[in-house]
Amino acid sequence: MKRIAIFLIIAALGAGIGRGAYSAANSTGQAPLSTYVPAGPLLYLEAKDFSALLANWNSSPQKKQWHESANFEVFFRSRLFLRLKGAGSQFSAAAGFPPDMNFLSQIAGTRSALALYDIGNLQFLYITYLPSAKSVQTTLWQTRAKFEPRSAGGVNFYLRRDPESQKEVAFAVSGDYLLLATREDLLAGALQLMSGSLNRTVESEPWWTQSVASAGEAGDLRMVLDLAKIVPSPYFRTYWVQQNITDLTQYSAEVSDLFRSNKQYREERVLIRKAAPSAAAAADGLEAAADLVRLVPESAGIYEAKAYASADSCFDLLETKLLAPHLGPAPPSQIAPQVQLTSGEMGAGSDLETRIDQSPAQHPIPQNTSALKKLLDKTQLLASLQVQSTERDKAGVFVRINSATVLSAAADWNEASVQSVLADFVRSGLTASQFGVAWQQKSGYQEFDGLWPLVVSVHGKYLLVSDDPNLMTAMLSNFNRKSDAQPAAFIAGFNHSAERANFARFSGVVDRPNLAQFNVPGMQQQPQFFSENMASLSSTLAAVGTARITVRTDGAKVLQTVTYEWSQ
Repeated sequence: MKRIAIFLIIAALGAGIGRGAYSAANSTGQAPLSTYVPAGPLLYLEAKDFSALLANWNSSPQKKQWHESANFEVFFRSRLFLRLKGAGSQFSAAAGFPPDMNFLSQIAGTRSALALYDIGNLQFLYITYLPSAKSVQTTLWQTRAKFEPRSAGGVNFYLRRDPESQKEVAFAVSGDYLLLATREDLLAGALQLMSGSLNRTVESEPWWTQSVASAGEAGDLRMVLDLAKIVPSPYFRTYWVQQNITDLTQYSAEVSDLFRSNKQYREERVLIRKAAPSAAAAADGLEAAADLVRLVPESAGIYEAKAYASADSCFDLLETKLLAPHLGPAPPSQIAPQVQLTSGEMGAGSDLETRIDQSPAQHPIPQNTSALKKLLDKTQLLASLQVQSTERDKAGVFVRINSATVLSAAADWNEASVQSVLADFVRSGLTASQFGVAWQQKSGYQEFDGLWPLVVSVHGKYLLVSDDPNLMTAMLSNFNRKSDAQPAAFIAGFNHSAERANFARFSGVVDRPNLAQFNVPGMQQQPQFFSENMASLSSTLAAVGTARITVRTDGAKVLQTVTYEWSQ
């Protein structure tokens, strides 16, 4: 990756993926680097020891494996990579040398900060604590004769501009600090602030002060974002992989701190809402969500506990995961269909009657959902829990996904009503008689007497529904446990070690027809999204055993804690 050593990307990868010897920078008692950053950045990234992060990434097995993976192959072909490659070429034309990993290693000091001012043009200011003896050995300093000398704040700096693209590269060495920028005014402004100028800094901006004041101790890597400016950006809306733009519009700023140790990476996030919620969430729902976590079996692959789940969301959870997971039309695709023009297929006369200007009519299977929906509507629901795990069949060929849902209510459930509405729902889609949907008593739960896999258990205010008796038994055995989770709006976990192999097997079977369909001689094949792209990323991160996220609210603040446990 010679041309992609853009500081933000490398720092994020080094902190989030690379794993090596843990090293924390000692406190120097010096002023924060943010005091030298002029006002106006969209994003601020600061590392306690950037050189250690970069060294960890370069020496990690994850880097080597990722570069050889299908996930990297897809990234290498992506528009984002091409734009970063183009930015690297423009930097090279302006500076006179490529921004490769060797150059990045030269200018990586201990305390380092990167301020990004423009996403589209990648305009940034980089400041790092690097002893002057090392700064003069860098390629920047050795090629200063090719730059034009300038001065600001009593310090000389050097500027070079590409006449074709008008891109700028400027750098300076001020004591034991190395500064690099892609705009002359940014570098000059930083030098003036270092000399004691009272010009505005990023610390004077409301989004900065509000978010940083809400955060705790800075981690090994801290990122502060002005979401009010970032989210509307067309570049962010195009390249942000999560595509949750609508959710992010409610926030004005965010600060995220990453703490690293040999066995754990922990990220503490604080998101600032533009407006505080009209009413604070009552404690009983938050406590109910935390209470449900104790029911999660050790063998669970993934779980999600939500406080104050609505009747609609609970109904959707029961329907899609347990009662009718195979029914209903597929969601509309936003990707253009792939057409093979070399297959030799020809149309028929009947195709002239096929409308191509409107989507095919959908014929959903009618469901008698009123009874179940009415029961949920009139029940005061406090929280919901979704649990899923996978298992191989005896032959080791097929992978089955087992699911369970737990609904916590303010009052006890009526067991007879629950059994009646669930049986009616399943009966309307499977049979017109009572065959297979009569309840039979088992140890601790009731089960359908037919082929449809459904088991139910009512324990006071808890309603448990599952498609696997073993999963139900495991959850029931945890009722005597005490929850160690704190009240929260959302708690989720993923057992990567347990699910990685089954995911690769399952996605391989699902993608196999696509592999045969698009295997055209002479055509370069795009890696399949699940079985090759995502499976290779999972393999790269095989050392990550589990992941857990907890979300809490505090007025206008949303507090998120994400923890990754290393299994190796």
